[in-house]
Formats: sequence, C-alpha cells, structure tokens
Amino acid sequence: MTEELSPADRYAAFRRRAAEEATALHPFREMYAFELDPFQIEACKALEAGKGVLVAAPTGSGKTIVGEFAVHLALQQGRKCFYTTPIKALSNQKFADLVKRYGADKVGLLTGDNSVNADAPVVVMTTEVLRNMLYAGSQALRGLGYVVMDEVHYLSDRFRGAVWEEVIIHLPESVTLVSLSATVSNAEEFGDWLDTVRGDTEVIVSEERPVPLWQHVMAGRRIFDLFEEESDHGGRGSARREVNPDLLRMAREENSRSYSPKDRRRGKMVREADRERERRSRGRIWTPSRPEVIARLDNDGLLPAINFIFSRAGCQAAVQQCLYAGLRLNDDSARLQVREIVEARTSSIPTEDLHVLGYYEWLEGLERGIASHHAGMLPTFKEVVEELFVRGLVKAVFATETLALGINMPARTVILEKLVKWNGEQHADITPGEYTQLTGRAGRRGIDVEGHAVVLWQRGMDPVGLAGLAGTRTYPLRSSFKPSYNMAVNLVSQFGRHRSRELLETSFAQFQADRSVVGISRQVQRNEEGLEGYQEGMSCHLGDFEEYARLRRDLKDRETDLAKQGAAQRRAQAASSLEKLKPGDIIHVPSGKFAGLALVLDPGVPAGRVNGHRGHEYTEGPRPLVLTSERQVKRLAAIDFPVPVEPLDRMRIPKTFNARSPQSRRDLASQLRTKAGDFRPGRAPRGRAAAADDREIARLRAALRAHPCHGCDEREDHARWAERYHRLQRDTQQLERRIEGRTNTIARTFDRIHALLTDLDYLREDEVTAHGKRLARLYGELDLLASECLREKVWEGLSPAELAACVSALVFEARQSDDAVAPKVPGGAAKAALGEMIRIWGRLDALEEEHGISQTEGVGQREPDLGFAWAAYQWASDRSLDEVLREAEMPAGDFVRWCKQVIDVLGQVAAAAPSASGDSGSTVARNARKAVDGLLRGVVAYSSVG
Repeated sequence: MTEELSPADRYAAFRRRAAEEATALHPFREMYAFELDPFQIEACKALEAGKGVLVAAPTGSGKTIVGEFAVHLALQQGRKCFYTTPIKALSNQKFADLVKRYGADKVGLLTGDNSVNADAPVVVMTTEVLRNMLYAGSQALRGLGYVVMDEVHYLSDRFRGAVWEEVIIHLPESVTLVSLSATVSNAEEFGDWLDTVRGDTEVIVSEERPVPLWQHVMAGRRIFDLFEEESDHGGRGSARREVNPDLLRMAREENSRSYSPKDRRRGKMVREADRERERRSRGRIWTPSRPEVIARLDNDGLLPAINFIFSRAGCQAAVQQCLYAGLRLNDDSARLQVREIVEARTSSIPTEDLHVLGYYEWLEGLERGIASHHAGMLPTFKEVVEELFVRGLVKAVFATETLALGINMPARTVILEKLVKWNGEQHADITPGEYTQLTGRAGRRGIDVEGHAVVLWQRGMDPVGLAGLAGTRTYPLRSSFKPSYNMAVNLVSQFGRHRSRELLETSFAQFQADRSVVGISRQVQRNEEGLEGYQEGMSCHLGDFEEYARLRRDLKDRETDLAKQGAAQRRAQAASSLEKLKPGDIIHVPSGKFAGLALVLDPGVPAGRVNGHRGHEYTEGPRPLVLTSERQVKRLAAIDFPVPVEPLDRMRIPKTFNARSPQSRRDLASQLRTKAGDFRPGRAPRGRAAAADDREIARLRAALRAHPCHGCDEREDHARWAERYHRLQRDTQQLERRIEGRTNTIARTFDRIHALLTDLDYLREDEVTAHGKRLARLYGELDLLASECLREKVWEGLSPAELAACVSALVFEARQSDDAVAPKVPGGAAKAALGEMIRIWGRLDALEEEHGISQTEGVGQREPDLGFAWAAYQWASDRSLDEVLREAEMPAGDFVRWCKQVIDVLGQVAAAAPSASGDSGSTVARNARKAVDGLLRGVVAYSSVG
C-alpha cells in the first residue's frame, strides 16, 4: 500500500504537472504513441530553453525525434525551420514523413532537381542547397528560426564535408542549430567547437542501443555467438565481454588445417569451390552460400535481413543465386501485394524501357521477397525496394554500404559477408566505425526484442580481432574542410579578405589543428624552463661558455664532415676498383663474412652502365659474383670492400663450370688455392688524415685554446650542461616548426587561393570583379575551370546536346580509371570545345603548382573526365534509353545520377553565363536551359517525391 502524499507534496506535484503541461514539449510528446527516451527529452528541453543541441546516438535510436521537435517549435512560434540531409533519397523520405504529420501546405522540398512548396514554413533540403542560399543571401532565410542538420557526421566526408562547416559558420546568429550525429568518440570536442561558433550548445550523447544487439559468426551449418552468453550483448552496458571459447576452438582447428594447393591425383590446381565441396562432404566447416544463409535465417525466424556485400555486381549476383536456388520468402498473398505496389510505382515508365532496365528479373526477385539495393539501380527501383522492405514484403536485401547512410530501412538481422572492402585505392579492413554503422541497422525499435549481426566465416578469420571490431566504440569525427575557389569569392564578396580569413580560422578543421597544438605548446613551455636551468648550469665566471661550447660543436662538426668525406672517397675508390674486375681475376676480399681468397665469376657491373642501365637504377655499385676458397658461390656487396681491391692473379674459368654443382665448385676452389699459393694479405697503407691539413680545423683549435673558458677548472662540467642545453634547444626548435606548420593552415591555403584568383583578375584585394561574380554562381569541384570556359567563350555556338557533353566533363568521374581506352566523344564543335577545356585545365594546373595549391590536399582542379560526354550527348539528342545505355556500358542508376548532376551544373551555367539580350549576344545561357530540357526526360525524370 502506497503512502499518501502530504498536502504540500500534492501541491508540489500539481505545480510540476502544470509547469510541464505549459511547455511546448508536452503536446509534442502526446503526438507519439510511445514514451520518449531520456536523451530525447533532455535534448528537447534544451531546445525549448533556447540552446543549440548536438545529439550523438546510435543508428535507429530515434534522434530524428529531436529534429522533429525543432519543426514543432518553429511552427508554434511562427518561424521557419530548414531540415537538411546529406542525400536526396533521405530528403525525400523525411519530406514524406513531415507531410504525413503536418500536412502538404506546411512542408516543402528543395533538392537541386526537385522543388515543392519552397516557401513553406518547413522546408526539407540537401545541405548544399542551404549553403548556396547563404552565399546568395536568399530571401527565404528571412524568419528562419531553426536548422536541423541530420547526419552531421558527414562533415568527415572528404568530398562534401566542407559544406556542413560552411553552413554552421555562416548561419545567422539568431538561428538555433540542431545537429544530429551517429555515435562519435569525440562528440565533446565537436560540441566545444559548436559552442565557440554558434553559442550555447548542449551536447547529449547516448550510447545505448534501443534494441540489444547479438553478434554471431555463421560457419557451415552452425551459428556461433561471438561473445560468451551474459547480460551484455553489445547493446547495453560496458562490461568486458569474453570471446566464445567454442568459436575460438573451431577457428584454431580450421585455420591449422593444411590444404594442399595441388591435387596430387590429377596434378591440377584445386579450385576453392572443390575444396568447399570436400569440406561439406566431410561435415567440416565451410563458408555458407548466400541462399544457404537466407534459408537458415528464415528457418530461425531472423528475417528480414540486410546482407551487406561491398560490390554492386555481387549484390546483383546474390539475387540471381537465390532465384536459381528456388528460394521463396513470400506466400501468394504477399506476392500479389508486391506486384500491385510495383506496377503502381512504375506506371510512368514506358513499356519499351522496362526491358532495358531489367524490370522483369527485378520483379521476379521482389515477388519472392528478395532484392538488391545499390547506387547503380534506377532511383525509382531503389525507392520501391525500400518501401517493400519497410512493409515486410521484401525479406532479404543484398546491399552495398551506401544503404547504411541514413536511409530508414531497419532489419532484424544484418549480415556481413567479408570484413574487407575496396576503398577506391586498395582492399582494406573495415573500421570499427564502419562496422558499427553497418550493424546499427539490426533490430527494429518497437518490433524486435533484439537485433542480430551475423558475420560469415572465412578461412583465416580471427574471432578475437572480430570481437575487437565489434566492441570498439572509436569513431572520431575528423574535419575535411578546405577552402575552394567559389568559397573564396563568396566570402570576400560578403566579408572582405581580412574578415574572411578570420572566419576560416573558426572552422572545425582549424579548431582540431589548434587543439593538437596545445600539447606541443605545453612541451615547448616545459623545454624553455629546462633551457633556463641548463643555461645556469653552464655559466662560467671566466667568460661566455655558450660561445666556447659553440666553438667546440663547430670543431666536432667539421671533424665529422671530413671523416664522412674521407669514407665516401674510400667507398668511391673501392667501387671504381670493383668496376675494373674481370671474370677470372683472383682477389682478396678484405672484410665481411666471406673475407679471404676469391675468384671473380661475374664482376656484377651492368653492361654499358651510365648512371643506371636499361631503366634500372645503379645505386648499390658493383656486386661481383665470386667463388671463395671454401667452395661457396656468393654475390658480394660494396660493404665487403671498405678499401680498393687489386687482382692478385688470373686464372681460366672452365666453360663447363656449373655454380650449382658441388663437384664443379670443389674442383675450381682447389685450383684457386693452388694458384694463389701461400698468399698473405698485407696491411693497407694508412693515408694522412684530412683533418691534419685542414685550415678551418686549425683555426677552430686555436680559437678554443685562446678562449678564457678554456682554462676553467670546471670546464668539462660546464660542457656537459652546454651539450644538454644544445640538444634541448634543437628539440624545442623542431616542436616550434611543428606548431608553425599546424597553425593558420586553413588561412594560409586561403591566401594562396586569393593570390591565384588575383592573378586571374577574379579578386582585387577586397573587391570581387565581374569574373569573380560569375565564379560565385558556380559550385562544384571544377568551379574555376567552368568559369574560365565561360570567360574564354569556349562553349559559344554549341548546340544544347554539345553543351551537355562539355558540361558532363566537369562532373563525371569514372569509378575505375581506364587510361588504355580513349573515351568516345562527339565530333565537330563539341570535340574542339572539349580539347580547349583540357588545354585551359593544363594552364590552371600549372598556375596552381606555381602558387603551391595541391590536389593531394583536397584543393585544386582535377583533370576533366570525358567518359560521360558521349552518353550525355546521345541522351540530350533524344536517343533511346536502350541505345544510350548499351553504348555507355553503364548501369541505369549511374546514368540517371550523372545526368542529374549535369543538369545541376547546366542550371548554374545558365545563371552565370551572360544573357543573349546583353551586349555579348551569348547563346550559352539559352542553350544550357535547352540542354536541361533535353536531359530531363524518360528515366531521368522519374523521381518520386513523397
């Protein structure tokens, strides 16, 4: 029986309830059918108190609730809220969610190629759209109260991350910022920076998964738990977890088994597939096939599942393998629902395009509950897969890692086939951050009691290493911010050069660099204190001991230099003597493991060498092949000859001599000993030391003897202190150089960009020229090249299709470079214009090198890629999809994505180019708009919203 509250307690409880009901959070909480988590409530309260918030929480934990509360507050206060996302698909998804909650009249969408109700009080947009608004001083920013930056950890992205920092730095002070991030290990550091540039910011970190995660390894017919069974399953708490001993035992046994690379019965290489069959037949452990994995998970009630495969072709192949295996995950009722939804969503696609897009094979997989999901798919197809998966009508999805980036597709189970992926340069192990991001999809809040992450057994796998990957929470946020040409002209236009420089110094990149300097600065301070003590210890009553110590160091350095010169001279003489050796020379090897008599079999000097030979560097000197008197055939090196060598005699080497034959070696070594007789090597004559005749050494020695401190009784004690002082001073200077290299790095890059743009007449100190104003409208990796093409009228007179081909070179980047095959390009004027673009790029590249602007640092203009020019030209010329895709040899999804990027840049070109009505009579702006119309048709125009 509960104790009754006193009147005072009841009154206090009433006051608390009344205060809570008066907040904006109270009605907001009632909009949801579930109770909000403590971290969500804490963040919402901070927002209502007028603070900015950074929320770092695991995938699927519901951090977007905080973003939706910002929307709620904006609508309640009569202000605007912009909700930004990193990718268009996520924008479309969030737009649909908010329309469902607040109505189509209050929510808009801006993603570059889609504009819906842009003047609404709540607008969902990609982050780049907001950045462009800020630089353009858009009227849409008036009345803006809140900005939600979903997936803010994208600022680590080396290609697009700078955009997030630009927005954070340039948003008006009156705007409250809501930053939503995946769990990062340096959230506090990021929060400190936000506090510095945005004002009072509350950091809320939640590491608790809403659904506990079980980790497994599937090997053959068995599923092993990764960790021993206990209360913590990788989802809650931080207790130390031990690796499952059964899994460790199995791994030891399997990894210790030896597999012969040859089949001794047939003398042929055994394929891995044959070894797999052998393991299965013997009941041993094997890597289960994709159909086996899905069937097993289906039997165990662990579907729906996302199987991450780090290859598009692998995803497509996986679906086909499941179809060939006869796998069916849907009953007749579900199959009919799938067909109904698919036909409704794809009704706008012409029938003739469906076959080209692989529609019927795709539909067969969907009807069976199986699909792939990757960037090479048509956007419409991807959206259908996402919808069917959320509805439970697709139960197994084979996806690349791009699915882990924000799209709302939670599953009961996540499968990782391998822990290695291609990172664009090499096959590398996935990081703990990537592992956490991928497995974060497992476990659907409100549906599943627990989530499951299954890693497939691969021969050589280390369970302890996997446990370390699964248990590590380190995923640091690292800034990728770098100034660009467009950013420079926009900043100077708004703030002038000096203020722009100061703004760039406030970037997260500089904040992190400065923080890394703090520890070094403290070390410098400690060193300087030590130097003062050492200086006191070496002080001498007879004179300036620092000066005396410098003379001693100069003398020692001079003697060392002369000794090095003498050694180098002796090595050169020795190498010269080795070059004169001939086969049959009897020599005495002066030192090394094989010192003694030897017969030269091969002098080891490349034929016709002149500073190297036939493209090979000749850096090690001659390496003679000799037969020693002890019957060994060895290749000697220059280190075995510290002094020059002279032949003692010569003897003939039989033509039948075989260095691999012990008998041949024995016979020839016997002849060598007989020929040399009782040879006794004499001592090499010692030359006069160079130091004895060096005038500088004589001068320094005289200066030392004449110095007052030379006669001090405590001279050697002082000298020891002086030596310590010198070493510490040298270390301190190195630290100071490191500090200098890290501070003001962003500002120095900006200075170099400013200097280059000044040379090209885009900037004049604080003034932005007409050319600069044109550059300010061009965003993208090759912004300066696009501006120079407009300036030099490279695109004048081109048809819309030819212009599309040229602009494609500014955005396209081949997934894998193929320098062996020149890309096909349109002929005539387009070909000439593309050639001129390459020439201009070459000039800009040389100018960047002159100004110290390096592409390796993420700044500068890469070479234009002509690989999409023919496809863009064909599509803009109204060719059929079948014809264009067949010639482009490109997946439909890639084709659509590149077309949309070309459309985006064509829109910028149309805005930046002079109008035809002006004095220039330019046709570029008009033809750019026509090119957009030519490209925005068919599959490129099928972009579903909502």
